[in-house]
Amino acid sequence: MGSIGAPGGSARRQSPHPWKSGGLPVWGQGGWLLHPWGATIRPGPRGSHHGACRRRSVSWRRMELNDDTRTIGRRLRELRVWRRKSLRVVAELAGISEGYLSKIERGLSPVDRRSLIVALARALEIAPQELTALPVPAPGDQSTDAAVQAIRHALMAVKGSRPGGQVVPVDVLRDWIGQVREIRRRAGFAEVGAALPGLIRDLHTSIAAGRDVPALLEQAVVMHVHVTLMWLRNAGASLDLRWQAATLAQDLARERSDPATLGVAAFGTANALLATGAFDLAQAKLDAVTLPPTTPDTAGLVGMVTMTRSLVAAADDRPEDVAAPMEAAAELADRTGEPGEDNDYLGFGFGPTNVGLWNMALALEAGEPDRAVSIAEGVHPERHPFATRQAAYWVDYGRALATVPRRRDDAIVALRTAERIFPTRVYRNPFARDTVTELLGRARREAGGRELRGLAYRMGVAG
Repeated sequence: MGSIGAPGGSARRQSPHPWKSGGLPVWGQGGWLLHPWGATIRPGPRGSHHGACRRRSVSWRRMELNDDTRTIGRRLRELRVWRRKSLRVVAELAGISEGYLSKIERGLSPVDRRSLIVALARALEIAPQELTALPVPAPGDQSTDAAVQAIRHALMAVKGSRPGGQVVPVDVLRDWIGQVREIRRRAGFAEVGAALPGLIRDLHTSIAAGRDVPALLEQAVVMHVHVTLMWLRNAGASLDLRWQAATLAQDLARERSDPATLGVAAFGTANALLATGAFDLAQAKLDAVTLPPTTPDTAGLVGMVTMTRSLVAAADDRPEDVAAPMEAAAELADRTGEPGEDNDYLGFGFGPTNVGLWNMALALEAGEPDRAVSIAEGVHPERHPFATRQAAYWVDYGRALATVPRRRDDAIVALRTAERIFPTRVYRNPFARDTVTELLGRARREAGGRELRGLAYRMGVAG
């Protein structure tokens, strides 16, 4: 497939990202220092302490940050040691057993739930992303990181009211956005990453020009939620960058002031908040949105926002609030059928198959992999028109199978299937990476596993 470019075929240069870090390190005497609250500071003279540390009675320790830390468990152990907290203390604070925490740190048990990542982060007094950050260099095509930086610069330029693009007619932009959305659905990850920076700049330059603004605002909100935000998530981009995309969509939706557009933006914002562990804020965002009446054009939006309520409840350990929204979504999906040109105007891909995929994800979030396997065996991923969602099915099916006795080989087949459809989704997904690490450790003890070792190598977790 050819690359997607701006109208007229003009090329846009992307500057490579000069450095990448899983935390916020600063250079001190003899090594890197990491501030416990994420603040950048100037190292003081030998023996001195930062004022914030004195106020909070938190001691400093010099920490050699390992950018090559490849799994959640390894990062967890590094940060626990740095915090000078024992296994017992962290386990108690996170609400899990000491033995389970030890297995996670040694790569013998994967971290398989958002709620567990948030609980561990709170126990260590860190942001959840400190545990899920990718190693440096990140796995997969290294052009991804250059694209992430180019997107960051484009979003910053828009925020600074200097998008620096071209004014493009609304019909041309609509077609361009439609093309990018379609290629993203087909898992054309590199092509979309190359196109997004220029598209963002031209779209917002055209909005600033003041022509066809309502139509452009609608297109911009849908693009930032369905393309920018989702592409950044699959790239493993930082949560702050994903939040920039979500809040930009939210601001544009407020300017458009249309119930459907506001609903699309609320969906994006709630999912961005969910990724940070701000479950209460995600719930508040969902509660505040007024959805439009359910029509063939809006059914996908209504269904996806409804299912997001269940996911937030599951992550927030409110099991009593999970079932009802999913039942309502399933009933709606049965009425609308699988997504198509006549019933998916907003591009959510909502339908019976997607409800099945969400039920799988909810079972995993609830710590019930056996139930996830049972659900998966009744789902037909090929019925979903988006390759990205088909890959999501195989990732979650593989994660679930990995926990079932004598199903390890099936788990590897599932993950390899996901890799063939959408490699980046597998390589940069923290849950998939932890699952493969755990499978690899088991394979080393039991011998065999050539397919698994190859996958682990490509994911960057073989070392």
